[in-house]
Amino acid sequence: MSEIDWAAINEKLPIGRDPESKERRKKMFSDFDVNGNRLLSLAEVDKATRDVLRIDEIYDLKGAISHAFKIAKNCTKSKREVGDDYIEFREFRFFLLSLRQYFEYGVAFRRIDINKDHKISLVEFKEAQSNIEKWVGKIDAEEEFRKIDTNGGGAILFDEFCQWAIKKNLDLADDVDDFAM
Repeated sequence: MSEIDWAAINEKLPIGRDPESKERRKKMFSDFDVNGNRLLSLAEVDKATRDVLRIDEIYDLKGAISHAFKIAKNCTKSKREVGDDYIEFREFRFFLLSLRQYFEYGVAFRRIDINKDHKISLVEFKEAQSNIEKWVGKIDAEEEFRKIDTNGGGAILFDEFCQWAIKKNLDLADDVDDFAM
């Protein structure tokens, strides 16, 4: 993964609580909502990540998009009959926050997954230990690997990695965290 312009990515995600950010979110939600039903499907979110946000780095990390979608669509109980399978405007800010966070996890995952097979082996995890410790603090690589590999498959999958990253409060050292809240 090439050098990431974290400031540019943060600028494209209007997650602040200020009036300007809210207006930008309203327009963005409308741009995402191509069929005008005031609900966003995963397909709409996926396509809009490419066509509206125009952040190729995020679009290329499909796992980040789907994780952010799942968590956002379940963050509130919908008053609509079909709403729990979609994102409503009131969940959209949370989606954007989650998208940024899961993108960061995806970048970390890709940095460890040296052979690009979409899973992390124990060898890759141990080789990346010094970087991982910059993101989460001191670890015993073998013990931590076993904890993360919850399905016992001998490799860490993106879902498992994200669950662990959340618990460990993973924070890449080179990203820009000071975006408007």
